[in-house]
Amino acid sequence: MKKVVKFGGSSLASAEQFKKVGNIIRADESRVYVVPSAPGKRNSADTKVTDMLLHAYETASKGEDITGEMAAIKARYDEIITGLGLDFSLDRDFEEITEKLTAEPLMDYAASRGEFLNGKIMAAYLGITFIDAAEVIFFNAEGNLNDYKTYKTLGQRLKENERAVIPGFYGMGKDGNVKTFSRGGSDVTGSIVAKACRADVYENWTDVSGFLVADPRIVPNPKAIKYITYRELRELSYMGASVLHEDAIFPVRHCGIPINIRNTNAPEDNGTWIVESTCQKQDYVVTGIAGKKDFCTIFISKAMMNSEIGFGRKVLQAFEENNISFEHMPSGIDTMTIVVHADEFIHKEQSVVSAIHRLAEPDSVEIESGLALVAVVGRGMKSASGTAGKLFTALAKEGINIRMIDQGSSELNIIIGVDNKDFETAIKAIYNTFIG
Repeated sequence: MKKVVKFGGSSLASAEQFKKVGNIIRADESRVYVVPSAPGKRNSADTKVTDMLLHAYETASKGEDITGEMAAIKARYDEIITGLGLDFSLDRDFEEITEKLTAEPLMDYAASRGEFLNGKIMAAYLGITFIDAAEVIFFNAEGNLNDYKTYKTLGQRLKENERAVIPGFYGMGKDGNVKTFSRGGSDVTGSIVAKACRADVYENWTDVSGFLVADPRIVPNPKAIKYITYRELRELSYMGASVLHEDAIFPVRHCGIPINIRNTNAPEDNGTWIVESTCQKQDYVVTGIAGKKDFCTIFISKAMMNSEIGFGRKVLQAFEENNISFEHMPSGIDTMTIVVHADEFIHKEQSVVSAIHRLAEPDSVEIESGLALVAVVGRGMKSASGTAGKLFTALAKEGINIRMIDQGSSELNIIIGVDNKDFETAIKAIYNTFIG
């Protein structure tokens, strides 16, 4: 058995949290490769180290002195080192980081140093090898992962080191400078390491005991999800569920490596298993409920639209020309509705409308805003009759008007559009109907 374990910022925010992590790793000898994040918040009023580093970058970009800011960041790490009782120092590293940021401020370099420094402490604490992610993870000129070079180099380094710490979130760009993944990218690093070493399990440790059926800020004490497939996870992550970075599943899914979401503060909990497929019986027809607010709908009508070849392409070209991606596209015989994020669309709305008229020559174009989308996801819905009926009945009982309905061809999800003001009520109604 070989496991890759990734720990989030809240799991490594202090010496006390570091000790919990150390106990978790030492409790299972198969946990051989460790991917740490930068220190997160110690309390609600605290600041994440990555945010502190980015502020130092902004100061350096203005040509101002960052000595004080770097000293505050160093104090965070020194507090961890002292609390762990380590005979270890990051003095040289901080001198180098300060010099580089002063001479040539680079945002990705600054943002990556939180993981880099935490990785060094973790390696010293566990007494195992530190592997700088910039030496083994590579990006191409387009900013995407260079799969071939990364897996060849990383795989070889892992073969040479039976146990190691590889900091998350960053790698080396084509231009020779450090490059980061998007925020939360340490999840992706863990997945890449798991694929490179052909791990049996990728454990992702955070501050919750796995995925919950619904957002606990909306539904009090929602049930936990025991098993969820990669496809279900993608649907929920896309609609706002944020326990795991949505791109973290791609490296492992093709290798059949399961992801286990675990709680650093409650290591006895089984957490959530993310798998390719499973015969484990579901407790409920619905796996999860998630959603987002603030969408716009562009309602396009034209007589005989259904018989006009290329009409849909022409409409979508108007959005492409304005660099706007669409979310959903429900249609009728003479109508088509495009759903987009309001923040992307609102400043370009008239340009888009003009382009639609120019390209597709519709009879009319109408815009509405204030739409919220709620996704009800579950592999069990395919074989359960009456799911849609129960969903619509639950919303009707609460007096919620459904403005849009869209069901995926896989029968894995049903997406409904409601007014922003009904968003929370809709999620509660759906949860109470299917989960109770």
